[in-house]
Amino acid sequence: MSILAWTYIMVGLTFSIYLTIAWISRVKTTKGFYVAGGGVSPLANGMATAADWMSAASFISMAGMVSFMGYGGSIYLLGWTGGYVLLALLLAPYLRKFGKFTVPDFVGDRYYSDAARFVALICAIFVSLTYVAGQMRGVGIVFSRFLEVDVNTGVLIGMTIVFFYAALGGMKGITYTQVAQYVVLIIAYMIPAVAISMMITGVPLPQLGFGSEITSGPDTGKYLLETIDALHRDLGFAEYTQAFGPGSKSMLDVFCITLALMVGTAGLPHVIIRFYTVPSVRGARISAGYALFFIALLYTTAPAVASFARYNMINTLHETPYAEAPSWVKNWEQTGLIAWVDKNGDGIIQYGPGAPFSGRPSFTGETGELGQRLLSNTPSDNANEVFIDRDIMVLANPEIANLPAWIIALVAAGGLAAALSTASGLLIVVSSSISHDLYYRMINRQASEAQRLLVGRVMIGIAVLIAGYFGINPPGFVAQVVAFAFGLAASSFFPIIVLGIFDKRTNREGAIAGMVIGISFTFLYIIQVNFMGMAPWFLGISAEGIGAVGMLLNFIIAIVVSRLTPPPPAEVQAMVDNIRFPRGAGSAYDH
Repeated sequence: MSILAWTYIMVGLTFSIYLTIAWISRVKTTKGFYVAGGGVSPLANGMATAADWMSAASFISMAGMVSFMGYGGSIYLLGWTGGYVLLALLLAPYLRKFGKFTVPDFVGDRYYSDAARFVALICAIFVSLTYVAGQMRGVGIVFSRFLEVDVNTGVLIGMTIVFFYAALGGMKGITYTQVAQYVVLIIAYMIPAVAISMMITGVPLPQLGFGSEITSGPDTGKYLLETIDALHRDLGFAEYTQAFGPGSKSMLDVFCITLALMVGTAGLPHVIIRFYTVPSVRGARISAGYALFFIALLYTTAPAVASFARYNMINTLHETPYAEAPSWVKNWEQTGLIAWVDKNGDGIIQYGPGAPFSGRPSFTGETGELGQRLLSNTPSDNANEVFIDRDIMVLANPEIANLPAWIIALVAAGGLAAALSTASGLLIVVSSSISHDLYYRMINRQASEAQRLLVGRVMIGIAVLIAGYFGINPPGFVAQVVAFAFGLAASSFFPIIVLGIFDKRTNREGAIAGMVIGISFTFLYIIQVNFMGMAPWFLGISAEGIGAVGMLLNFIIAIVVSRLTPPPPAEVQAMVDNIRFPRGAGSAYDH
């Protein structure tokens, strides 16, 4: 069967499972809608947390970044993985003991202020919508290639699916859907990784394979990473295994990006809320351990996938006549995510360093003499003739390696599972922030369960529309958009949560000032550098890393303002002391 037929089978089967689970798990109470009734087992919650946390950026884009950046791309691996450990050990058990629905709920009660609750609510919505835009973009990329529709149509299909099961089942439906999605995404990631590792090195474990010798082809007997280094030298790239090559990021910027990703992970509201769905603090700790194991399966495999894809891509693409280009090039060219222009008129594809075009290519959709899609922007003056969107590397990897059609379709289903699982968790954050923290806690304390559920479902619909717009008009590639969300979370939530747990002297004035200044500085810097064309003006730190500076500003402002203003009431300080004791967690419900 063709790739298209297999894709319809795989995607249709997995989507049927997700929608069936959502229907079976549909809820009628706010507790079921927001925290799945607080009765999810640690194992199921660990799998759901892993699926929630491993977004389209992890599945689709991360290995693509490592494939293009080489060793330097490991900052994303380190940041995201280290951040989860930080969240599991430092924050999750204490937040679970506090027993509230949402992060704004924690902020509002801990800092005894509806103003603080409102600022946290705005931050949660802002971070979540930025993050979910990246997921919708990932969904569009998968659909555009494997269902042969354009990216925008793919985004619209994804919006419809995720709205259905998020609005119907709430957190309960999402939790058990995410368990299924984790199974799909990890199988889809591991099967091609193992198969390609065997093909290239004869080693079935990809984590070991990418450091082993090549066992077939002209490079037999050479180590894979050394061979990629040699290919890079020949083509003019920095060595693949070189930490900081020419034109790479400074050590300070690398540190800031890694730190922003770490503390951003620990401050992400859609991951934090998962720890409210288990019955106890002990359950939260156990589920965090399970989640770390499930996450490690993918994250230790990603560098191997990146290396295999890089090796196969260069060997099948560079110095190949376009008329004889492999099918994966022609297939992905139709999506606009690969483009070639024959700069020297020899009909042969030349791949090398530098951007092939001035800016991101935009296409007329027509076909040139040699078959390439014509560009409506100008080619650059360097020798590189090929544009390859790094977001396609994991999805294209099985095609590049000539794996069977069913594996290619399985990877497509895995990419959709990763994107949709995270998108649904983020939509619950937006929904709960508005319907619970704003509508119920601040506007109408007499609202019935039915009214609150209606508001929550309406807000999911509005959030899906906004996310879909940014999925169609993305501010960057998937992982870059997600990195911005982590920076915004780092600069807004992380300091206030840490201080709320470990410093009983921090008060509402300090919390509000810290959040406002932290996220405002980070947001404005990202806008200036990424959308206004300004050079990184603060110590050369990139937009992806500026969240670390915003976090430090938040900490400093919150502590200083708190010390210059009256301390929190005695009962709030006693509550903070109580949170840090390991026993006696309450139900995750509004008291």
